[in-house]
Amino acid sequence: MALSPVFAAIIAFVLLNETLSQFAIIGVIITLCGIVIVILEKEGKSYEERLPKKVKTWGSFLAFIGAIGQGTGVVFAKKGMLFESSSVINPLSATLIRMILAAVFIWISVILAGKLPELKKAIKSRKGMKYTTAGAFIGPFLGVTCSMIAVTFTEIGVAQTLMSLIPVMIIPIL
Repeated sequence: MALSPVFAAIIAFVLLNETLSQFAIIGVIITLCGIVIVILEKEGKSYEERLPKKVKTWGSFLAFIGAIGQGTGVVFAKKGMLFESSSVINPLSATLIRMILAAVFIWISVILAGKLPELKKAIKSRKGMKYTTAGAFIGPFLGVTCSMIAVTFTEIGVAQTLMSLIPVMIIPIL
């Protein structure tokens, strides 16, 4: 996802004619270099099982597609919020629209993948639901709302770069 700001800035330039200042570009590059260094750092002792090269390659490919999707999504979200030159959709409304559509696509995916029985079993776990609810409020609701506010008031490349700092911020928590 460290690449999503690059895709976001390029797509914002093409679709919204949004340009970054030289200072902003330098800041994006420095931030992305820091993220890449952290991500590529050799892991010490890890409790995770080692994955085969084929699985890692497939995961990296999907992550790359995800970065393109994230960058493109944030540009389309801003374009949607600025649908007319005279008015702006409230970022909270934009978040609600994104959440409703995401929920529809997730439910369709769960049903098509035949994972409904697993979902029913997971819902019965009180502890799991408590943490999932907290995570859903903090991440998708607060996080996406703040990201929509950010892209409303600044360049997409800058906002997406700051949002891509998640891997760096999560390390102390882990």
